[in-house]
Amino acid sequence: MKVPVPLQLEVKVVTTERAKHFYNAQEIPVTLYGDEEEWQLWKGRSDPVLHIELRRWADLMVVAPLDANTLAKVANGICDNLLTCVIRAWDLSKPLLFCPAMNTAMWEHPITARQVEQLKGFGYTEIPCVVKKLVCGDEEVHGVAISEKDPGVSRACGSHRGLKWSCGCDFCILPGFME
Repeated sequence: MKVPVPLQLEVKVVTTERAKHFYNAQEIPVTLYGDEEEWQLWKGRSDPVLHIELRRWADLMVVAPLDANTLAKVANGICDNLLTCVIRAWDLSKPLLFCPAMNTAMWEHPITARQVEQLKGFGYTEIPCVVKKLVCGDEEVHGVAISEKDPGVSRACGSHRGLKWSCGCDFCILPGFME
């Protein structure tokens, strides 16, 4: 897995516990946050709250890949981990891109389309799936590919050009554009 750090872009990664099965944390060249960091930072009233600090810091949020479990949580307002808390607290005036990725049976379930539409209704931008070999071994149309050439990415990034994305599994990237 590669997490690129393009010039003039600062990246922080929020991961879920399940996502940790798909990568080696030592290979991620950027700051990595999980549930443990949320609770290490906060000890009492008026201490910093990590999910709020991350949402304030970031100019853009990319959730890639967005698995069926996290999709369902976000669509229903469940915030039981750091990632879903950041998303729930997200400033809706800032862009949030999401990249659904799951096997075809899950993707074609009727509830998935409703959940994707709910996220779009919040103002989030869907980055469409591509044909890719999935974790289960199937080659299907529900893998993730993020490119600056995608219209959703171009709109969300505005004047910030030269972004190159290569996403791993079930984490979000919070870029803060440097002045």
